[in-house]
Amino acid sequence: MRAPAPPPATVADLAPTGKLRAAINFGNPVLALKDATTGEPHGVSVDLARELAKRLGVPVELVFYDAAGKVAADATKGAWDIAFLAIDPDRAADITFSPPYVIIEGAYLVAQASPLRDNGEVDRDGTHVVVGKGSAYDLYLSRELKHATLVRTSTSAAVTDTLLAQKQEVAAGVKQQLEADARRVTGVRLLPGRFMVINQAVAMPRGHPAGAGYVREYVEAMKASGFVAQALARSGVEGAEVAPAGDAN
Repeated sequence: MRAPAPPPATVADLAPTGKLRAAINFGNPVLALKDATTGEPHGVSVDLARELAKRLGVPVELVFYDAAGKVAADATKGAWDIAFLAIDPDRAADITFSPPYVIIEGAYLVAQASPLRDNGEVDRDGTHVVVGKGSAYDLYLSRELKHATLVRTSTSAAVTDTLLAQKQEVAAGVKQQLEADARRVTGVRLLPGRFMVINQAVAMPRGHPAGAGYVREYVEAMKASGFVAQALARSGVEGAEVAPAGDAN
């Protein structure tokens, strides 16, 4: 059954310019990718943005970014109407989050010869952890690490290359990105398990209650209908889970 048309106040909140401007972050391969041949964007965040615009009855404009931190930094600048970001308390001052739609893992990558064997061994004096500036794991590790030092790169895609070029001890990031890096370059390995759970949600700039309420219901419906699971399957993503109903714990 087709979803009912949203009220005008909701459309005005979500598409104040007459179109839905959706920030798409290519720095997280779980959420968005470019087709290697055509350059066309695809992925679960792209599918969710297009479907939401369809339900609102407005065109969609995809606004491209290469890092989540850059997306979050634009939350107060009127650059986008919705975005796809990890839930984090440091972002909540400027951003309203939906319940999560996808759960992914943060992992550590080290040189093959590294003495580190466990996530719990990373937080030590003298250990440098490379992270993408403003990413969910940068924010999380900034709060959690008491002894190790963070080294920030402009994008999450650069962490492994920075690790190798600067001979640092650890790279931190989305597990799927680091797994791809480990296939791309030699002499590195992932530490087993994860150091954090990343709850990916639809984000809106604060101050749009009608739109935020609609997006909350939209995300729950997309999870329940199987839309999110199908979008992940279409993009070939492995290791990501559809979030359960409701808010993150």
